[in-house]
Amino acid sequence: MTDSQVDTLQFPGHLIRRLHQISVALFADHMARNAIDLTPVQFAAIEAVAHQPGVDQATIAARIAYDRATLGKVIDRLESKALIRRSVSPTDRRARVVTLTDEGHALLIEALPIVQALQAEILTGLTPAEQAQMTSLLTKVTQLSGGLRRAPHRAPTVPQRTDG
Repeated sequence: MTDSQVDTLQFPGHLIRRLHQISVALFADHMARNAIDLTPVQFAAIEAVAHQPGVDQATIAARIAYDRATLGKVIDRLESKALIRRSVSPTDRRARVVTLTDEGHALLIEALPIVQALQAEILTGLTPAEQAQMTSLLTKVTQLSGGLRRAPHRAPTVPQRTDG
């Protein structure tokens, strides 16, 4: 390769896409081995609902940085699997709020340790310190470029205490 040639396979975008492919494949493999029918996005959605029961779909989409239109299809699938329940919002009749069913909560409890355990496998070959550094750098990049995405991430809000 000459100086004027560029190895596009070393571009960050390509490497991030490849790492994403690896991550999704590992997730699917671990879920299949444990007879759990969840995709990474479905897992993220039920985990978001568990943290904020009664949340609306737009908030879930923002929490997991997923576009709202596609998230609706994810929520449809989770509802058809009886993992979540949708109902009309008590504060806005146009909005639907989402809660986990008992089955959804049980599945999350079963899947969470599996998902936590596979994280190191995603960054296999790196030392624990390098894995922590990689995670820190990925967090920094995604937070700093948040406004550039089609589905920007919005951290969950913590309810304010009113009892003084």
